[in-house]
Amino acid sequence: MNHYAGYTDYADESDRGPERTFAALPAAPGRGFAQTWWGRAWLGALEEAALDSAAVKAGRRLARGGGVGAVTVRPGRVTAVVRDPRGAAHRADVLVPELSEEQWVGFLDLAVEQAGHLAALLDGELPSHLIEDAAVRGIELLPGLGDLEPECDCDAWDHCGHTAALCHQVARLLDEDPFVLLLMRGRAQSAFLDELHLRSAASPDESATAEGADAAEAWAAAEILPPLPALPGIPEIPGKPPSFDAETAPVPEIDPVALRYLAVRTAVEAHRMLRQSLGAEPDTELTADQDAVRLADGTAPGAVVDRLAEESGRGREGLATAVRAWRVGGAAALAVLDEEWQVEDVALARARAALEAAWEEDERPSFRPVGNRWTVAAEGAELRLGREGRWWPYREEGGRWVPAGGADRDPATALTTARLGPEDQSYGGHLTDCQSPE
Repeated sequence: MNHYAGYTDYADESDRGPERTFAALPAAPGRGFAQTWWGRAWLGALEEAALDSAAVKAGRRLARGGGVGAVTVRPGRVTAVVRDPRGAAHRADVLVPELSEEQWVGFLDLAVEQAGHLAALLDGELPSHLIEDAAVRGIELLPGLGDLEPECDCDAWDHCGHTAALCHQVARLLDEDPFVLLLMRGRAQSAFLDELHLRSAASPDESATAEGADAAEAWAAAEILPPLPALPGIPEIPGKPPSFDAETAPVPEIDPVALRYLAVRTAVEAHRMLRQSLGAEPDTELTADQDAVRLADGTAPGAVVDRLAEESGRGREGLATAVRAWRVGGAAALAVLDEEWQVEDVALARARAALEAAWEEDERPSFRPVGNRWTVAAEGAELRLGREGRWWPYREEGGRWVPAGGADRDPATALTTARLGPEDQSYGGHLTDCQSPE
């Protein structure tokens, strides 16, 4: 008895042939059946074969509600007791055609032709190319139209809710172990793997027969081998994502414009992270608010900007101001925009000394200090002291204080930047609101 994936598997090599019984799976409300491509193909065969789509839906509800009992799998047949919503129990069977011996030989030959196929099978996966190649040779491992033949003691002549529920439960088993499908087609897992090993041993890879190198010589030569090539340089600009243009219409839940924009911004972020990993930029981890501002920096679609403005709590104007700060100084500039703190002790003494040294006494502007902000109200200019000791220039526009440029150690230089009009600033980046592409 083996335990795996949350259910119990009983193996039985009786006179009836190989057989496996899987304990009843728990209810799975809201669960999507068939996560693997072979599981989806199994359910696709059910949907094609059933004449009554209502029976398929009823079976799905029964399976989700835990109405399917232990499932027994043997060559050519799967069986389970299924209880309907009223509690009545019915034995349900689904018959599957077995492969002939000649077809099994052909399938095994295909499996050992490529090392990747063999490795995937041994790892519990069904390679799609192997199944496609087998189908070309007339070996249909996955069921097709008419391959799932129902039998139920409720006397339904076609697929009923009980056999459909069994098929949905089998899809869950197939997701966990594709060898269940091989057993239905006529081969137990142990027998199949034994034959696979025999064939792979009898057909060694050509590279295995080639003359090898002496291990001692290879080890001794390690010190004289040329060095590994240098890592490639950092790209100057981020890469461009592939085009999302397609002939088919997008599904209702997907906004192609927003998806394209997110792909572009993801490429920019990947470029930044690469520069960080190679030491070209300081390693910083963005908060959710900082990342929202980063995403809004660029020609973001209007709907994207609206969502970012709402989720960040900044509003549209506030987000535009935050984007300006991000462009001139990243996360450090955002902190200066958002935080007002009291400058005290040594930091206050250094700030006053820097302000006194920056101008002659008769030229020094008339500052109104509040916290870390020194405002020249008559000029609509302001200096904000960052916690790192640099001065950030701000300018009043439309009743709001907005970043006017990058930080500087010299307060006089920073104030000159703040005094400049928007048309004169050239610190790299247009101070515009987030725009939607035409």
